[in-house]
Amino acid sequence: METTLRGVGVSHGVAIGQVRHMGTAVLEPPAKQIPAEEAGREQGRARQAVDAVAADLTARGNLAGGEAQAVLEAQAMMAQDPELMADVDRRIAVGSTAERAVYDAFASYRELLAGAGEYLAGRVADLDDVRNRIVARLLGVPMPGVPDSDEPYVLVARDLAPADTALLDPALVLGFVTEEGGPTSHSAILARALGVPAVVALPGAGELAEGVVIAVDGSSGEVFVEPGEEKKAELTAAAAARKAALAASTGPGVTADGHKVPLLANVGGPADVPAAVAAGAEGVGLFRTEFLFLDDSKKAPSREKQVEAYRQVLEAFPEGRVVVRVLDAGADKPLEFLTPADEPNPALGVRGLRSLLDHPDVLETQLAALAEAAEGLPVHLEVMAPMVADRADAKAFADACRAAGLRAKFGAMVEIPSAALRARSILQEVEFLSLGTNDLAQYTFAADRQVGAVSRLQDPWQPALLDLVALSAEAAGAEGKSCGVCGEAASDPLLACVLTGLGVTSLSMGAASIPYVRAALAKHTLAQCERAAAAARATDSAQEARAAAQAVLSGE
Repeated sequence: METTLRGVGVSHGVAIGQVRHMGTAVLEPPAKQIPAEEAGREQGRARQAVDAVAADLTARGNLAGGEAQAVLEAQAMMAQDPELMADVDRRIAVGSTAERAVYDAFASYRELLAGAGEYLAGRVADLDDVRNRIVARLLGVPMPGVPDSDEPYVLVARDLAPADTALLDPALVLGFVTEEGGPTSHSAILARALGVPAVVALPGAGELAEGVVIAVDGSSGEVFVEPGEEKKAELTAAAAARKAALAASTGPGVTADGHKVPLLANVGGPADVPAAVAAGAEGVGLFRTEFLFLDDSKKAPSREKQVEAYRQVLEAFPEGRVVVRVLDAGADKPLEFLTPADEPNPALGVRGLRSLLDHPDVLETQLAALAEAAEGLPVHLEVMAPMVADRADAKAFADACRAAGLRAKFGAMVEIPSAALRARSILQEVEFLSLGTNDLAQYTFAADRQVGAVSRLQDPWQPALLDLVALSAEAAGAEGKSCGVCGEAASDPLLACVLTGLGVTSLSMGAASIPYVRAALAKHTLAQCERAAAAARATDSAQEARAAAQAVLSGE
């Protein structure tokens, strides 16, 4: 009998196929004591397993490239964390086997993360995955992960670790469904990059029977269990219509009545550029530079290394706009040479611009490298700072840019409610705003973007979040300056129309989402987008906001 479940749609498209569950987690190793003379051998086994897992994660990252590479390299660093390894050695020295010592050491660290103001709870899934891989290697059992199958299937899991998501084969994995996660989790972001339909935060996903046929709508968040032929035909037809619309839509972003909305790409490094160019991106709206700094957590990359990487991206968009975000370290992206190690709640501590202002040499080197990389190129370079709280932050960043001799526009990211509320003040110091809706939602609703239990509050359709977007856009318009969106909200075609109606001047997203957003904008006039935006803001919940906007744009 057909039933319908509802989660959070995070990657467009429809997938229909049989359920295959993620491989089960490694069982807890027995608490067996070893003789003292075997401690050295066990410590060696543990070290070899850790190094092998770290190398495997790094290799997976190199294959995946781009944003996935940065995530997997961070996991590799986690595997080889010196404090964790020292704890493993201590446990082996008092009689634990290598596998039991790893299991217990990671469990202890897991508790610390889970209790760290909950912001780092999103890293617990990554930590569990690293632990499982090390223990599996020590036990000589298959690695947990994506099931083997010769036939295409829909993958179902409690959660997906980045190492699994990054290398999914779209030819076999039609789509995936998870019980946990949120719309801005690592897995959701990577799913969009892969173009795989996905639904997260689906209650009871783990109870779906192995082999049962389900239909996954990554746009609506609906999962249909044992869909009838009529429902399959309906979903297939809708998917075909969307595909046809995508094929017919080319060129720059523009509404039906000619209002231009530049469609830009979010990139995590040079490896993401080909997909952005192929999708017709008009430039880069968010160039994340963290990938350069994850290679070595103990020191910043050289100026020469930075120049080389930046120039590769800048050269790909001649005459285009490239917006670079300076290093956004801290919170879930700690760097040993930059971020404090003892903060009780890193999300509310020294991160982003705050870290850079505490280490002006790191900021100065990055800005100088950007200036050198752009020299002689016709690209329109813009540089922005993350986690700007007020006008003083904006002025400090603009002053640093000028001191570095940077010939570019200087901007501020709006990720903190104070920045949206005082956007006009901030715009006295900088030339543009860029809304990071992922963090803006997190700080507006006190809802960790990695925790599935609060995914309702991470929904970018929340009217309070739309109000903050409107405030920022109105301030920019009053000052004659631009206000873009580079958060994941821009990748939702319907919401992209609403953001346009709110006064946003450009939209930046993963390359795979650009054709969907381009097609949606082309179907509606600016006036229709403005009416949809007003209707959405007049509601009291994310679900009502989406429905109200849909009703306006569909002419209901």
